[in-house]
Amino acid sequence: MLSVTQLTCQRGERVLFEGLNFELPEAQWLHVCGANGCGKTSLLRILTGLAEPVSGTISWNGTAIGEKREVFHEDLLYLGHQGALKEELTPLENLTLSLGMEGYTRGPKDVAEALHQFGLRGREHLPVRFLSAGQRRRVLLTRLLLRPARLWILDEPFTALDVHAVAFLTEKISAHLETQGTVVLTSHQPLTLAHGQAITL
Repeated sequence: MLSVTQLTCQRGERVLFEGLNFELPEAQWLHVCGANGCGKTSLLRILTGLAEPVSGTISWNGTAIGEKREVFHEDLLYLGHQGALKEELTPLENLTLSLGMEGYTRGPKDVAEALHQFGLRGREHLPVRFLSAGQRRRVLLTRLLLRPARLWILDEPFTALDVHAVAFLTEKISAHLETQGTVVLTSHQPLTLAHGQAITL
C-alpha cells in the first residue's frame, strides 16, 4: 500500500498543496487531477523520493520511503512527462542502457519485441532524434513491459499517443492492476479503468 499523510508542497513562496492524505492499496490506481501548474508533477516527484515535501510522510507497505530507499526503488517504476532519451542512440540502445543502469539485463530480442508491441517495429534501430513526439513517448512507455515493478508512477503517459497506443497502454495498466500492481498517474483525458480513485489538487 502507498500511504500519504499530511503532505505539503511549496515552490518558492507559493504553496501548491497542503495537508494531503490518501491511501492506495494494491490492485488500485489513483488519478491525480488539476489545472496546469497546480502541483501534479511536483506530487509525483515527491512520491518517488526525487523531491522533498515541506512536511508530511510517504510510506510504502508501512515503511517510510526514505528508510528503505533501495527496496522502494526496486518496487518503483517512474516515467516523467519529460523523459530522458539520448538523441544519438536508438530506441533499443536507450532501453538496454537504462535497464542496465538499474541492474536489469534484457537481451536485444526481448527489447525489440517490446518495442514492436508498442508499435515501433522498424524504428528500433533508428536514432531517437528522427522519431516523432509520439514515438519517443512509446519508447519510454516500453519500459513498462521490460522493467518489473509493483508501483507505477506515470506523469501524463497518454500525451502524444494515437488511439491505438492509448488503447494498448490502457490495456497494460489494467493488466498491471489485475496482477496486484498499483498505479498513480496524471492525465488530462478521462480514463475508463476500474478500481480507481481520484484527487484534485
